[in-house]
Amino acid sequence: MIKGSGGAEGIAIGKAYVLPDWELELADTRIDVQDIANEFERLHEGVRISKTEIQKIKQDIAEVVGAEESNIFDAHLAILEDPVFINEVSAVIQRQYKAAEVAVKEVIDKFVNMFNLLDDEHMKERAIDIKDVGTRLLKHLLGVFEDSEPPREEPFIIVARELPPSRLAHFDPSCLLGIVTAAGGSTSHTAIMARAMGIPFVFGVESAVQTGDLLIVDGEEGTVFVNPSPEQVQAYTERKKWRELQHERLRTIIDVPSLTKDGKEIVLAANINSLKELDNALEQGASGVGLFRTEMVYMDRDSLPGEEEQLAVYRSAAEKLSGKPLVIRTLDIGGDKQLGYLKLPEEDNPFLGYRAIRISLDRTDLFKTQLRAILRASHFGRIKILYPMISSVEEVQEANKLLEEAKRELASEGHPFDGQIEVGVMIEVPAAVAIADLLAQEVQFFSIGTNDLVQYVLAVDRMNEKIANMYDPYHPAVLRMLKQTAEAAERSGIPVSVCGELAGDADALPIWLGLGVHELSMSGHSILAVKSRLIEASEQQAKALFNRMLECRTSAEIKAILRMQSQGNGDGQEKETI
Repeated sequence: MIKGSGGAEGIAIGKAYVLPDWELELADTRIDVQDIANEFERLHEGVRISKTEIQKIKQDIAEVVGAEESNIFDAHLAILEDPVFINEVSAVIQRQYKAAEVAVKEVIDKFVNMFNLLDDEHMKERAIDIKDVGTRLLKHLLGVFEDSEPPREEPFIIVARELPPSRLAHFDPSCLLGIVTAAGGSTSHTAIMARAMGIPFVFGVESAVQTGDLLIVDGEEGTVFVNPSPEQVQAYTERKKWRELQHERLRTIIDVPSLTKDGKEIVLAANINSLKELDNALEQGASGVGLFRTEMVYMDRDSLPGEEEQLAVYRSAAEKLSGKPLVIRTLDIGGDKQLGYLKLPEEDNPFLGYRAIRISLDRTDLFKTQLRAILRASHFGRIKILYPMISSVEEVQEANKLLEEAKRELASEGHPFDGQIEVGVMIEVPAAVAIADLLAQEVQFFSIGTNDLVQYVLAVDRMNEKIANMYDPYHPAVLRMLKQTAEAAERSGIPVSVCGELAGDADALPIWLGLGVHELSMSGHSILAVKSRLIEASEQQAKALFNRMLECRTSAEIKAILRMQSQGNGDGQEKETI
């Protein structure tokens, strides 16, 4: 077994097709000064043909993954239209008298190396896109193309060092069982497309797999088996069938109300990054969106999105929900999420630095633009605003002051909006928990972000493999923080939702029932598994169970209680891995 990371869930069993790397070493070809104009002409013709191809790929792939996901190819077009890129290539041709293909390769290599050196996984993943576009342009300049084709007689699993989205779009989805790569990431364009196409994907796998090897790919666990034993093949075949049967069984409860046996209702909403994810969540029976991460509206571009552009996205989401609630979190960048064009300062500890609401309150021009877009979109649906990483009452008051300014501006301009739009705060740092009673006087709801709350309470970087075992959402300190937050909200009469990964873990349901949480917001694929557990649960039993957990001294004791509850639940479900 080879351990990688899961990029798209599912199980694939089939033979490998190893995709050859297309790497080219070019001679340092020089040209005469009188040939410069001809090289410029070759360059612009190569760019034109490449853009035409990419536009065709975008159009074709939209029929498979949807229009929203096909927009990732706009980033490829943007590279070819980027004046910085074209000017740099032109400068190499004009000043160093180099052939167009040599100039293109030098500039592409420069940008790829620059992005790969950044301590930012998102930017490293974008380096794959830059290389993909550069390779396409080089092939047209050189007049050479790949002559290798995957097998056509049976479906296959692609194995590659890296798989750019344009190469993925080249394959017939009906023949593609799975994807295994050495490079990549869970937020890469390849991962986004794989999820949209329903193809299991594992990245971070360095292995000498050969074409024809039999593979088992588990996109949920992030594992790959090379030439597995017959017993392993049988076990994973049965597991694959079991999962398919489970998904079919769960679909029978889509329209069942999310009520416990003793009548307690918990709203089951979705966390989304895009309109495509919203479509998928609604298909799973989501009762709304508890967290719309707006960062993706700002990414894969070279400048801030304007008010009208943001309005179009938020309005579309509100209209798709047809009256169901939409909670829009304001921009949460910094830490592990960077925007190159904002040129944020380098920091020794970015997770404790200039990020989220701190940037918004510092860059009020940026913040006001987003608030105006959200307010205008509120005319078309039930929208709420959520401020991230709040640690003081002053931050909420300042943010609300800017919100009121935006309301006055829109009113004077004649734009309709919801004047009573609800505002909430993320509870994700210990300071917010400690002053939850004070924050509750400033807002209309709380949303607990368990991912950050756990890492800040325990002082454990959840991305650090050396201490990953210390990241423990069932730590007694975390449970006490959750209890304190819920009690402060109850005293103030405001609802509490949970939008971190723990919300989508069906085994954690007794915690939320015990705390009296009103809403759980999770990945769309987790909704039905949680609902299945919820409709078999009892709020009164959960409260008693939670009181027992509060008496525990270790997380092991807490997990043992939850494990016994899960095993005694009788629904036979496999735990969803979040």
